[in-house]
Amino acid sequence: MSQARVRAVRKAMQVLDYTPPPLSNRRGPKSRQMAAKSIGVWFVGAQQTPSMNWFQDQVIQMRPSMTHCRINISMFYSETNLDIPKPVRQREVDGVIIQGMEPAPQCWQVLNQMPTVWFMTRRSTDYPGDYVEPDNVSNGQIAADYLVSKGHKRLAVINTDPNYSAIAIRTESFVNRGRKHNLETEVINGDPKDTPAFLDAHPRAGEVNKLVNRWAHMDPRPTGVYLPADHFCGSLLRAAQHHHLCPKRDFDLILGNISPMIYPNLSHQPDAIDINLPTLVKKVVDHLIWRIDNFDLPGRVGISVTPSLLKAPVVPREPITPRTNGRQTPSTSAPCRER
Repeated sequence: MSQARVRAVRKAMQVLDYTPPPLSNRRGPKSRQMAAKSIGVWFVGAQQTPSMNWFQDQVIQMRPSMTHCRINISMFYSETNLDIPKPVRQREVDGVIIQGMEPAPQCWQVLNQMPTVWFMTRRSTDYPGDYVEPDNVSNGQIAADYLVSKGHKRLAVINTDPNYSAIAIRTESFVNRGRKHNLETEVINGDPKDTPAFLDAHPRAGEVNKLVNRWAHMDPRPTGVYLPADHFCGSLLRAAQHHHLCPKRDFDLILGNISPMIYPNLSHQPDAIDINLPTLVKKVVDHLIWRIDNFDLPGRVGISVTPSLLKAPVVPREPITPRTNGRQTPSTSAPCRER
């Protein structure tokens, strides 16, 4: 077909507001490439809970854009890294996405015989297979550069899970970037825990209070603060207010990720780093499909997705003033006010 005919067809489609249906929805015989792929997602070291539905939710949102292939996804859970789910062991799926703990060495006798891709930050650089993960080095660098741009001369990073792989990488990157700017950079870590499969979504308030207490009593106290993960941000803000420290007034805060279940409910919504989860999910699914079709190609393939700075929404907040018998009374703990 000539270029002129192509342009004429496109113009007619625009006039008629016509969008062709995806290839998978069109009539007629389907090519082999359109056969549905059966994909398993194995959460290693996890129990099935509603909080684990986030991956499936992301896939549902991206389905309309997946015109090149149809997929069926099954979710598997195991409390240890020793037990391969039965559907995986019996090869009832075409390939597996792995997240959580690294499978035990004996599991690889089975896993090496099928396409697999690790998803999110690897637990070690020795992981033997393909992987798709966030760029944690850039995460820490963006955080440090952001706080430097705000004029802070003394920085701090606060962690409740210092030996979680993503947190450890982000922390090291943040510290190195701060030192590159010739700034004092403090690391305020909680107690190391057994190597976790997933972050503890509910860290103990007492532990967060101790970390904030250490930070609040530093002299001079760092005014630029980085939380590599947001899961304890609410507890930190409450503990900071107990020390009469208010965000924007006494310190600037930046988060290393945002959770839709946490961020909207924070008393102060700081700027954050978006790890671009939808892109990560699309990349890991696309790559597993590629690996299923190219299983015999040698070499380990690693994909890293760069994060981006996300500015907090500007939402005017009305100060809450207690009332007694219909008359306003002074608040015993005045809300933080920005300068």
